[in-house]
Amino acid sequence: MCARRFLLLIVFLTLLGVAGAFAIFQFGDKALTSFATPVGHFAAPPPSTTPDYANDAAWLAKPGLARDASGWLPAGVVLTKEASPAATFFIHPTTYLKRDRWNAPYDAGGDAGAQAQLFVQSQASAFNAVSDIWAPRYRQAAFGAFLLKSADATKALDLAYGDVLRGFDAFLAAQDADTPIILAGHSQGALHLSRLLVDRKAVLGNRLVAAYVVGWPLSATADLPATGLSACTAPDEAACVLSWQSFAEPANPTLITDAWVGTLGAGGERRRADMICVNPLTGTKDGAAPASANLGTLMPDAKFANATLAVGQVGAHCDKGFLIIDGAAPNLGPYVLPGNNYHVYDYALFWGSIRADAQRRLAAWRKR
Repeated sequence: MCARRFLLLIVFLTLLGVAGAFAIFQFGDKALTSFATPVGHFAAPPPSTTPDYANDAAWLAKPGLARDASGWLPAGVVLTKEASPAATFFIHPTTYLKRDRWNAPYDAGGDAGAQAQLFVQSQASAFNAVSDIWAPRYRQAAFGAFLLKSADATKALDLAYGDVLRGFDAFLAAQDADTPIILAGHSQGALHLSRLLVDRKAVLGNRLVAAYVVGWPLSATADLPATGLSACTAPDEAACVLSWQSFAEPANPTLITDAWVGTLGAGGERRRADMICVNPLTGTKDGAAPASANLGTLMPDAKFANATLAVGQVGAHCDKGFLIIDGAAPNLGPYVLPGNNYHVYDYALFWGSIRADAQRRLAAWRKR
């Protein structure tokens, strides 16, 4: 896909892709629910629709795959890859916005397929200097599945997660026994990743470099203990979790906290207002950093003809579990969500620093 088309669509498509995940924080919007809820009840799709992860067709990215968008780089950035790279498993966010079914076909074409490619290109690419990238296609839960607390919605999310889990098992089986592992996702992808960290903690063992659970809340007391991991407290720490949700001032995250507090966490306890925040600029839990520490924000030019990596655009600090942007946020597009929520730009704002963070953590893992 040409750079021009990528840059022209990325902001708009990013909004569409993550809107489904954040609709979970707007349960009271009856009009939206009526408009987006899939028709009928969930019905398990036939076995023939299950992705076969032994085939290249079930992957958006993997070594040797044709048209692998994970190798994309901003203009002017030169790829210098590790001699012995890690392996990254990346889970893309929601791209299926239709309401004709509860789960998208894993091989959906049209807008949903193009958007999934764009997310691999703009987000997973942050890890291509340190790792080979694997990104599964999966029968993602449709937009409307996030609007309801219903048996149908639960089944749709479980089906999507089942695909992700099988994709991860195929990914892990393809790695050498000593290959370090990076896990990353965004929105719906981060939700599934948070479950995977619990269900596959035994097989991950001491191979995990870091888990980037971005754009989805994680409770320090109700979620993290079930993973056996902790939030990263140092930039050169390995085997830890990074998670952040980006807001600009004046920030109003009450839509999130109101819907999140009191729900059941991964360990069966009720969640409190104790979401973890690891600042991607510092690599530390509850960290703070000036704009000068930001190693690069993905910036389109005025004509959307190319993307550059602009250094020093914004700083950020953690406040009550949220990542607050310091300074005037750059004009990345008009898709800021209610409450000054910059969730759409969680990766774009800090792309260069995420890239450097992964490099530091892989070096730390090797020293272990």
